[in-house]
Amino acid sequence: MLNTIHTLKKGEKAIIKDFDIDLIPLKLLEMGCLPGNLVELLQIAPFGDPLYLDINGSHVAIRVETAREIEVEPIKTNL
Repeated sequence: MLNTIHTLKKGEKAIIKDFDIDLIPLKLLEMGCLPGNLVELLQIAPFGDPLYLDINGSHVAIRVETAREIEVEPIKTNL
């Protein structure tokens, strides 16, 4: 199964790996949504869309359809 931002659970962190640049809004790229950057899922809206994220220090809300296009590598945390 491919890990995307959409598959993260609230509070999980991941590193952005890859995405199709034609499917991601330019504004999101300008705010730091680039391969190698850290992303954390902060909040999910009551009906599941949009997702509220911290991407490399920028707080953004993105639609689930966009989140499904951004491949990530989850960071394992020891609790």
